[in-house]
Amino acid sequence: MTAAGFRPLEGLLVLDFAQFLSGPSAALRLADLGARVIKVERPDGGDLCRSLYISNMELDGDSTLFHSINRNKESISANLKNPEDLKLIRALIEKADVMIQNFRPGVIERMGLHYEAVREWNPRLVYGEITGYGKTGPWNGKPGQDLLVQSLSGLTWLNGDADQPPVPFGLSIADMFAGAHLVQGILACLVRRGVKGIGGHVEVSLLESILDFQFEVLTTHMNDGGKLPERSSVNNANAYLGAPYGIYQTADGYLALAMGSVIKLGQLLECTALESFHEPATWFSRRDEIKAILRDHLKSQSSAYWIARLEPADYWCAEVLDWKQLLEHEAFRALNMTQQTMNGNGASLTTTRCPIRIDGGLLTSTMGAPKIGEHNDKIKAEVLNV
Repeated sequence: MTAAGFRPLEGLLVLDFAQFLSGPSAALRLADLGARVIKVERPDGGDLCRSLYISNMELDGDSTLFHSINRNKESISANLKNPEDLKLIRALIEKADVMIQNFRPGVIERMGLHYEAVREWNPRLVYGEITGYGKTGPWNGKPGQDLLVQSLSGLTWLNGDADQPPVPFGLSIADMFAGAHLVQGILACLVRRGVKGIGGHVEVSLLESILDFQFEVLTTHMNDGGKLPERSSVNNANAYLGAPYGIYQTADGYLALAMGSVIKLGQLLECTALESFHEPATWFSRRDEIKAILRDHLKSQSSAYWIARLEPADYWCAEVLDWKQLLEHEAFRALNMTQQTMNGNGASLTTTRCPIRIDGGLLTSTMGAPKIGEHNDKIKAEVLNV
């Protein structure tokens, strides 16, 4: 709960028709901010994310991935080809403030739940839609899957060293960014609705979101004659940054070095081999040579030894932690970043909380992810008076 005693989106009703990660992550963030989110699922299996495992773990019959991204929601099951179920769905849409869906182009139109149709039922509705590649162009029918989008976007050529093949991120970043962008658009339309009294249609795609994620380096590429990024051959961390930028092995772990003077770094590390690189231009043109010197030098002492030399001089560096080390660190504990949720069957899950603070307060919720159709009777009674 926030310091003011309520969350900014309290009183708003969100219908989440989405599956997998991108759309449900947007609905999750709206729930964290106080909205009531009702997840609309197929009776036979529900959201496909229930059976999408990123490990062998499951909780109460569903994947932990589903539980992590669908906490703090209610669920109704509906067959959208059934007239009685469609009656309930229309009644909900007429009452809703926000509707989210991420079907492939053409699917929602066949259901009769596309924006042009539902805005006739509810002109104040803010309708959020995520596609893989937009609704036009030769890729609009491709599967909107994160790895495929990363591969098509050019992103994978920024990761890894120069002698490696394209390297994807180890996270579903296209999904997560698209969900975040959808939330931004929805909130903007809700503000406009408060001023003008009309809803709106918010559209994002995985591809456009991942292109925006690369806006700095793509802008450089488009303005330097179309030169392709050149990954460092040694400890690459950013294809567009010079030495020492990268992660280096030490005697007992790994050390991250960000931007900074190579000359100053050489002095702090007592690495005389770096003293010849006086011209900052060489920190990029000869970065592999510089980084190879650092690679060999830093192995001679522990991470703590090097940090004790660099941090007092305000040289940007950090130890590289694994999750076990992170979760045990007092800096992590100070954030109160985890929370416990529990579903209606008593199954509990440790997960992260919303990263946003409102009025100094943390946004947490103990409500776990729902079973398929868990709230059918309750919601039908509310909406249809049955």
